[in-house]
Amino acid sequence: MRDILPVLNDWYTAGLPFGLATVVSTSRSAPRDPGAAMAVGPDDEVVGSVSGGCVEGAVFELAQEVVASGEARLETFGYSDEDAFAVGLTCGGEITVLVRPVTAALDPAFAGVAESVAAGRPVTLATVTDGPAPRGATLSVWPDRVAGTLGSTGLDVAVTADARGELALGATGLRHYGPHGERREDAVGVFLHSFAPPPRMLVFGAIDYAAAVARIGAFLGYRVTVCDARPVFATPKRFPDGVEVVVDWPHRYLAGTATDERTVICVLTHDPKFDVPLLEEALRRPAAYIGVMGSRRTHDDRMTRLAASGLTGAALSRLRSPIGLDLGARTPEEVAVSVAAEIVALRWGGSGAPLTATAGAIHPPS
Repeated sequence: MRDILPVLNDWYTAGLPFGLATVVSTSRSAPRDPGAAMAVGPDDEVVGSVSGGCVEGAVFELAQEVVASGEARLETFGYSDEDAFAVGLTCGGEITVLVRPVTAALDPAFAGVAESVAAGRPVTLATVTDGPAPRGATLSVWPDRVAGTLGSTGLDVAVTADARGELALGATGLRHYGPHGERREDAVGVFLHSFAPPPRMLVFGAIDYAAAVARIGAFLGYRVTVCDARPVFATPKRFPDGVEVVVDWPHRYLAGTATDERTVICVLTHDPKFDVPLLEEALRRPAAYIGVMGSRRTHDDRMTRLAASGLTGAALSRLRSPIGLDLGARTPEEVAVSVAAEIVALRWGGSGAPLTATAGAIHPPS
């Protein structure tokens, strides 16, 4: 959804109606997560995807129908054992898709949501999926204000509170309420789509490997910062466009930088005077991933120094060292793939093993 919003906002501001399909729930081995989106706009232009190709044709037709009728639709797609050629997911999973028309009259706050997402400001879009409330009605929730309505004051109040809680976690998902916001009822389905600012990737050490890691980090959707104390190496021209480059002592920069449970920290300095003070700081703060480059001998020496600094065994166990998965990587680009693979595996609980050596669902329920 985040990727296609610029195009959708262009259609919206030009007064061109479009059909927006959003995955609101999944089961088993579904190919896309809740929040994946596809839209059909003027001249039948299509952007985005809800399944990677399995049901896009059917969703395309649904989007055309909702634009023509002005009424939202909720459809579930799954694999058909009786008819392998029926519209469905060949992977065996199931997705439920909400398809709604979007115009300035139906969704007056859409441009504000798109602007906030583009600027990296947090916002949650709450949309009614089913039940005794107007299907497709939206409530846009920011930390300090709201816009729109889901049809009743009580429902708006309950959803606003939950949306802000989900936004703090960067979480997206389907919630259920009573007609007036009662939390122990499940008559009304509401999809909460959180657009938290992109997670941060902090890369320390302005070396060739750092440029490759920064590039793949940006590709994965991180807001990337490269930091090094040496101004001759920490220059923007050595790194991809959009990557922030900071000249500062790494531990001092990290001490003044906020991190959270989504932050990725990659230490590529290769120098104890940089990486030991930096890791002392990193291992005492929240982060999703802390990886450090170096040989096994360097790792052993580093662990001894860190233990001597007073870090506990639990803190040291968070360190991914040597950094990356064992891919046999040699070049900076290959090493960057190795690091990215470890980050993704840690995020989703993957084993890092070849899929041919595993069994069961490829995409187990989150």
